[in-house]
Amino acid sequence: MGRSTYIGIAAAVAISSFAFRFFLKPHQPPQPSRLFIAQELSLYNGTDEQLPIFLGILGSVFDVTKGKSHYGVGGAYNHFAGRDASRAFVSGNFTGDGLTDTLRGLSSSEVKSVVEWRDFFVKTYTWTINIPPICFIPLRSVGRLIGRYYDYRGKPTKYLKNAEAKAARGAQLLAKQKKEEEKIPNCNSKWSQHEGGEVWCDDGYPRLIQRPLEIALTGKMSKRCVCLKEEELKQPGLEVYEGCDYHAKACKV
Repeated sequence: MGRSTYIGIAAAVAISSFAFRFFLKPHQPPQPSRLFIAQELSLYNGTDEQLPIFLGILGSVFDVTKGKSHYGVGGAYNHFAGRDASRAFVSGNFTGDGLTDTLRGLSSSEVKSVVEWRDFFVKTYTWTINIPPICFIPLRSVGRLIGRYYDYRGKPTKYLKNAEAKAARGAQLLAKQKKEEEKIPNCNSKWSQHEGGEVWCDDGYPRLIQRPLEIALTGKMSKRCVCLKEEELKQPGLEVYEGCDYHAKACKV
């Protein structure tokens, strides 16, 4: 093996070591370097054919050009393009003040849904850079929007941390609610335009009960239909369906 071959091998090892140290550090995925201000992001709303289509959610900016039929001009989701309209992902208000990034007043369940939407874009619109001959490295967004969720250095603000913490609490409450509700079986139910709705129990009697964790999750109290045995019917807080007999196994709703 000649001297030039050894030099070539050494150079390749050095390059690989450099790439590993600066690009492939364990648990430290590369961070998007581009920072946007709102006015700049608004240019990427699909009206300029020469520019890609970007949208923001919780301050993360994604390239959604491959979904042009949805996010481009005339698309059903074009109102999301060129802005951070985080709130609209759960509010369904796609006009005026509804197209905003503030999550103020949303329940933990709704904030959880917004975070899940962001994670959807991470999975769907991740792109890669190639560092030959090493590998492809995924970049989870094209940049960050300076404002509510990221500061001028691209660092997460307290608003982002609070939103993610609230979403985590929502997930915990949902898991707890599911575990609690598995202890009492739900009623069977059906609905048709001709006959309306009906609930029934194969074993037991249908009753409405409060869902105590729901107010923490959604800010509203709700009820669900459960099937209870005869000896359980005297417990407080139960509600018989209006117009339904006390011992009926099926009720019109």
